[in-house]
Amino acid sequence: MSVNFVSPSMRAAASDLTISVSPLGLVELADEEFEVHGPRLTRYANAFAFYLGHHWAYKREAGEPAVTINYVGALSRYLNNFCFGRGVQFAVEEKYEHITPSLLDRIWNTDNDKQTVLWQMAENGGVTGDSFVKVAYEGPWVDSINVYHPGRVRILPLNSAQVFPEYHPHDRDRLLRVKIRYKFWGTSLEGTRQVYTYTEIITDSWIEEYVNDELLDARENPAGEIPVVHIPNVSVSGSPWGLSDITDLIPLNREFNEQATNISDIISYHAAPVTIITGAKASNLEKGPRKIWGGLPKDSQVFNLENGVDLQWPIEYLNFLKRSMHEISGVPESALGQMQPISNTSGVALAIMYLPVVQKSKVKHQQYGKGLRKINELALKTLFIYEPLAMLYNPDSEGIVTDPETQPLVLDFADPAVYQVSCEWPQPLPVDVLVKLNELQAKMALGLESRRGALRELGVEFVDEKMQEIFDERLLEAREDAALQFIKAKFNSVILQSTGILPEGSEAAPPSPNAGSDPDGASTAGPLPGLPGMGTADSNSVLSELVTLSAGTKLAQRRNPDKDSND
Repeated sequence: MSVNFVSPSMRAAASDLTISVSPLGLVELADEEFEVHGPRLTRYANAFAFYLGHHWAYKREAGEPAVTINYVGALSRYLNNFCFGRGVQFAVEEKYEHITPSLLDRIWNTDNDKQTVLWQMAENGGVTGDSFVKVAYEGPWVDSINVYHPGRVRILPLNSAQVFPEYHPHDRDRLLRVKIRYKFWGTSLEGTRQVYTYTEIITDSWIEEYVNDELLDARENPAGEIPVVHIPNVSVSGSPWGLSDITDLIPLNREFNEQATNISDIISYHAAPVTIITGAKASNLEKGPRKIWGGLPKDSQVFNLENGVDLQWPIEYLNFLKRSMHEISGVPESALGQMQPISNTSGVALAIMYLPVVQKSKVKHQQYGKGLRKINELALKTLFIYEPLAMLYNPDSEGIVTDPETQPLVLDFADPAVYQVSCEWPQPLPVDVLVKLNELQAKMALGLESRRGALRELGVEFVDEKMQEIFDERLLEAREDAALQFIKAKFNSVILQSTGILPEGSEAAPPSPNAGSDPDGASTAGPLPGLPGMGTADSNSVLSELVTLSAGTKLAQRRNPDKDSND
């Protein structure tokens, strides 16, 4: 059964050479553009229609439900969350670990919302098969209440249907030109609201902007390359376009909804059954519950239409369709909230159960990892072009210089190693932290793992900074412990001098060379020397404090009885 989506925001027809890219209306395409991009945009429209729950091409009569269970959207969102829910970490060359990580952290987490950007990239790619990301710089500005907003590097996921890339005819990885085209609402010079068409054409050397085909701005491209990255969701050999996660799920979901609607109709007919009367007139019978009919003709019959359909096999067919969608998507049936008995399933068994979706996530990580590396390269170049001081080492940042001889204090814009950023994807399955810690502890005891490696295994992104934090904390604890020991020794010295009793756990001071006896052999008595290494300069103040605490000679505090006790 073919489905024709009649909604203007989802329609794609070759007859009028137009394709919808937004709910605002249609963007006109030239014949050549539609020849190249028409099938792709039609595929996008159909995929997004099903993803958003538009599964029916017609409306049923009032009172007749059209059952719509959107497994396409649920499975697609689960795949995106499984692959990108834990984020991604970036690792750079050791030579630039003191500068580049803090810059990437600023770009992704301060200038942008990392998780939101990743989700939008994954959603566009998972639904349409292609994800387009633009890197741009937003200059500093002051708002209407004089609040200053610093410049930032923007990472902008684009609507796949609004991007028209042009590749080299013999190199599918080389972009020659990118056109971005969409419609937006604006206010005309007359003060009326109307729809405008915005077009941006980007090449390696030039950027042009048009509004309603009128040139708005033309400038050189400062980056020297097209700041748009195309990420195919799943690569297809011989084609620049990617494969969507939901292409094979749409026919199954459509069939599931149609059969579920048929079962719903059967149940509705027999939940409010049709009453059949033969040999009598319905007008002579009173309708309603608790009514008694009498005086019917001898051969008359009154009965309800019974359900003669066994729903076991239609429901089993629905279960078959649902299992097929799970098998094709690789998502286990229990992943969407199906009740499962409590068990102590091991991590290995859990990994085997989720092996299909883990394998699919590895394929997506490979594709998106390549695109993220290119995005990071463009983002760093953009930052260096508009903020050259960012190439200098900033001691106030989290970066730490571990080797001054090999780690420069200024980045080299032309050094390719500056832009070599690798992606490290966390384990998508849940990990028992205690089991992981025991494993790392055993490896470290055997000398098979370092502390830095253990931190990386635990998902720490900035390892050197974490090591420095641990060292500073241990140093502070050592200082505090030494200070406490010094205070205890001071108190013990005062007690010894005042009472002559050696505090428990303290060692007696060695006898003074001049003490012991006089020349006549008589012993001489003098003040007790106290503990070794302790002076008597502030013994009186310490003694006064100890006597106050031990004898309770401190005056009672006076309280105003008129005040509320809670004040």
